[in-house]
Amino acid sequence: MSERDSKTPVYGIAVAAQLSGVPEASLRLFEAKGLLTPARSDGGTRRYSDDDLARVRRVTGLRDEGINIVGIRRVLDLQDENADLRDELADGRS
Repeated sequence: MSERDSKTPVYGIAVAAQLSGVPEASLRLFEAKGLLTPARSDGGTRRYSDDDLARVRRVTGLRDEGINIVGIRRVLDLQDENADLRDELADGRS
């Protein structure tokens, strides 16, 4: 059996909430505020990946530090941009 990619959306919202320790309503709020973008099934059901759950942990960690939603979105955007730049650099060195 092959290993699953961390980007593969496999968890429904109830399971994602349980695994992350975050209420379903918070997951919906994070999505509404642009902090999280879960995949959708053909029927429109949210599907979360392991990467999404890691992002939820980053969001809750920043929230616990007292950062507001706008600040969290900015931090996540900068982290994503930084990761993209690192990937580009790594690709250029290969």
